[in-house]
Amino acid sequence: MSVGHWTLIDLPSMIFRNARLVFPDGIREGVEVDVREGKIAEIRDQSDRRENEVVDVAGNYLAPGFIDLHVHGARGRDTMEGSAEGFRAICIYHASGGSTSLLLTTATAPLGVIVDVIGAVRQSRVAIKQIAGVHIEGPFISVAKRGAQREEFIQAPDSEAVEQLLQHANTIKRITIAPELPRALEAIKKFYARGISVSGGHSNAWDEEARAGFAAGMRSVTHTFNCMSSARKRGPYRVAGLLEYAMGEEGIACELIADGHHVSATLMRLLYRAKGRDGICLVTDAIAGAGLPDGAHFSLYGRDCVVTAGVGLQADQLALAGSVSRMIDLVRTMVETVHVPLHEAISMATLTPARVIGLETKGRLQVGADADLVVLSPELQVLETFVAGESIFADTKSGGFNRRSSVLFGPRESVAP
Repeated sequence: MSVGHWTLIDLPSMIFRNARLVFPDGIREGVEVDVREGKIAEIRDQSDRRENEVVDVAGNYLAPGFIDLHVHGARGRDTMEGSAEGFRAICIYHASGGSTSLLLTTATAPLGVIVDVIGAVRQSRVAIKQIAGVHIEGPFISVAKRGAQREEFIQAPDSEAVEQLLQHANTIKRITIAPELPRALEAIKKFYARGISVSGGHSNAWDEEARAGFAAGMRSVTHTFNCMSSARKRGPYRVAGLLEYAMGEEGIACELIADGHHVSATLMRLLYRAKGRDGICLVTDAIAGAGLPDGAHFSLYGRDCVVTAGVGLQADQLALAGSVSRMIDLVRTMVETVHVPLHEAISMATLTPARVIGLETKGRLQVGADADLVVLSPELQVLETFVAGESIFADTKSGGFNRRSSVLFGPRESVAP
């Protein structure tokens, strides 16, 4: 029997034991996870069963694998290359940060180039199981809030462009749109109707324009606080922008780049107070500089950038270009700097993003879910990452998890943070 291209007999069966299981509402001990054929088959009180391989988690945390809705690249490679080799390098690096599902994210570019990248991602998804789809970030954005995106390729979402993208609705999981643009509301309705998550971002919208976007189907915002409008005066009156609308609207989920550079601790605490555990999606917005040393130069679709003090900057070092972080780095920041409980920070990296893009079998420890798992040390270092029960990364320096090689993915990768 087969599921997709996987033959079930080839999928792993194992029991994860002696773990501290991380659920959205807390952490439990004394239970074990039985994985069969790549799925979570049972979560039960710890037992002495040994019918499958036993993985002794040795008192470390066992959490759902992280889901990154917004990642451009790593280790000098960028989604816009449109190559399976580049996609694999990106996924391998982010596996070291616990990411088991990610959306390869495009940059603002000619629409034909973006469509070619989508096609390359679609062809690579069978072989690279971390790829959950594509996030289109631009070209339907505001020139005034473009950030590091290239102005010459920005355009309004006219019907022809929208229809061209909708031909790839099976691969596009998420799209960022500035809701104030001409014809944006019609575009949002069309994407929403096809099951594509629409996020407001790179936007200079007024309160009523953001509200209209929500009415049309916009259910999240992109990298909250960054490249978005906030309260300002219109005539004698002060009016909210996209930021305040998103923080005040219960139905909006907010991306947060919690790398300690894009958003200050005070602003992160403010967002947490406003949105809580279920309203925040941690995202890396990692660019090709992720995994490169300080001083390394890289390209963001033709724009020269440099890694400086743990963040990606444009080459003139006057503006941010993206993060160089992994998901575990964001979780750690939320726990250590924002003082969010660990189980809530992990929920922001798992269950909430899964809900935003409709991944019903990922981001949760429950029977029937995919066995996408991450083992974390008490210091919140990733010790091992699993997709469908297969190990895709192991920290061999930890000494705690020296396990077999992967059948579905080839030999596990050991990636230095």
